[in-house]
Amino acid sequence: MRTSVTIVGAGLGGLTLARVLHVHGIPATVYEAEPSAEARTQGGQLDIHENNGQIALEAAGLTEAFRAIIHEGGEALRVLDRDGAVLFEEPDDGAGGRPEVLRGDLRRVLLDSLPDGTVRWGHKVTGVRSLGDGRHEVSFADRPSVTTGLLVGADGAWSRVRRLLSGARPVYAGTSYVETYLFDGDTRHPASAKAVGSGSLFALTRGKGIQAHRENGGTLHTYVALSKPQDWFADIDFTDSAAATARIAEEFAGWAPELVALITDGETAPVLRQLHTLPDDHRWDRVPGVTLLGDAAHLMIPSGEGANLAMYDGAELGRAIAARPDDVEAALTAYEEAMFRRSSEEAGEAVLLHERMFGADAPHGLIGMFTG
Repeated sequence: MRTSVTIVGAGLGGLTLARVLHVHGIPATVYEAEPSAEARTQGGQLDIHENNGQIALEAAGLTEAFRAIIHEGGEALRVLDRDGAVLFEEPDDGAGGRPEVLRGDLRRVLLDSLPDGTVRWGHKVTGVRSLGDGRHEVSFADRPSVTTGLLVGADGAWSRVRRLLSGARPVYAGTSYVETYLFDGDTRHPASAKAVGSGSLFALTRGKGIQAHRENGGTLHTYVALSKPQDWFADIDFTDSAAATARIAEEFAGWAPELVALITDGETAPVLRQLHTLPDDHRWDRVPGVTLLGDAAHLMIPSGEGANLAMYDGAELGRAIAARPDDVEAALTAYEEAMFRRSSEEAGEAVLLHERMFGADAPHGLIGMFTG
């Protein structure tokens, strides 16, 4: 293959693409705005699914490395009511197909699998433009621009590469998460740790809920969900951690103390994560020399599929290019047609899951999904 491959974004999808191309002897360069791999934490646990994420890791030749970072017991889950009573519980018996890993650990596995210099850190994209004949120029802040014969936008929800293909922009989904951590939970926060159990916790009602993951070392990672307009959150000063925490906790007045403590006992500043989506059927006409993967292509409401789909996109795109190294446009066409179908289906499923979690029948709709 004579075409240079330029990937914007060193998230899981972009790195999977780079790794699968490397496995097939095709060089690629990944440009990432962050100054280093350690510039920020990479989020919490991910369940890696056997029908997409694990297939991607197998294509990348990283199954063994993935198995080494699995959080044993992490597939356990429980659903509680607002009083802390267990409504549903499923232990991790080792037979599940969605083992849990920390996002940061998985990213490190992918980074370590790439040749030195593949990822160019500190390259914040400021603009992209077509040069004609399938070539594009990518401009960076305080760095020389680059030109490429194949540009892949793996640059997330607010992708700059996407504007070459589509006028779609993310819109607020109507729900936001507020994220915090409790550390050494079994010793310092035993009641909350017991409520969370050994895996995932869901304590939900219509329009709101407290969700948590148990991570390594007894860390309790909390996601508080509130279906509120953006203006409601704008009135909260998140630079004042105590006041913001108190305001969020007010929404759960009367809930079990061990659940509310997952908010009020947080040992990190509460972080607002507003959820945005692209249209469920987002697609574009084929434009020579450029494509998208992951959230840049199909940003959807959280459903446990985002990271899995991004990695699967990366693997499928890499394999399509490797199968047609002398006809990249045919490879991109095949990749996009399949990606459009699966992402539209998954976006629809994500909406249904969100309704089960936060709709009028919450949490019983979610329990019904777990019990079949």
